[in-house]
This record gives sequence, structure tokens and C-alpha cells, in this order.
Amino acid sequence: MLEHRTSNLTGLLLPLADRNLILPNVAVAELIDYQPGAFDLDTPPWYLGRVTWRERQIPLLSFESACGNKIVIGERARIVILNALGGRPELKFIALLVQGIPRSYKLDSQLSYVDVPLCALEKAAVQVGDQVAKVPDLLALEELLVSAALV
Repeated sequence: MLEHRTSNLTGLLLPLADRNLILPNVAVAELIDYQPGAFDLDTPPWYLGRVTWRERQIPLLSFESACGNKIVIGERARIVILNALGGRPELKFIALLVQGIPRSYKLDSQLSYVDVPLCALEKAAVQVGDQVAKVPDLLALEELLVSAALV
């Protein structure tokens, strides 16, 4: 008798100012306290500078701003360090501004997709618990940094 299993994945729900992102928890290296990044004035508005993490300088960006919305740095702001997936030796991690502490969710292979408008950096929207979460395109985020010559 074969046992029927659904594949389960643990996801992290990242709270942003105007949306939630959902990522597999393996995409996130660490959550750190907010620190302002050091940056030049001639950089794109979504680029918040570089933050120090484990003796490295990591590019910090605002997902909301990269999608054309305003940057919000609330009182619960934190930084999520993401593992870069593109295989570029000069870009191992990306820092992303979040508004609060990510929550862990068990996701199964039967995700419910939601038909809502997406920005260019979002691959899909799914129902997670009682809220809609966007699935970010992490490779497109890396490409944004590379094309702006910020790595």
C-alpha cells in the first residue's frame, strides 16, 4: 500500500508596508535589527545602501520602492538577509527592508493562487492563512542590483 503524501514546505511571511511576501524559509539567512545603510545620492530610490552583516557589506533594498511605491521605515522595521540564488560570486546575499518579524507558515503543494495585480518583481499571489501574500522574483531582485551596478 502506497502512502499518499503532500509535500510540505515551511514558508516565511515577510510583512512589508503595503503587502506581505512569502518565501521558503531556506531563502532567508537571518533576521537582523534595522540599521540605516550607507549610500551615495546618485543611486536608485529603492537602494537603501549597504548594511553590515557578519563582517560583510550587503546591499539593502526596499521591495515596495522597487515596485514603484514609497519607502516606509516604520518603528518595527527589521532587515531580512536573503540568500542570493543567481550564482554570482560578487552577490551572495541581499538585505531586504521588512516591517516587523516574519512569521513561519506550513505550506503544502496545493497553494491557492489569487488573481490580483502584480508588480514586475512578483511571480504570483497566494492565499496564506487569512491573507494574500506575493511570491517575489528573487532572481529579478538580483538583476536589479546588477543592472544598476550596485554589486
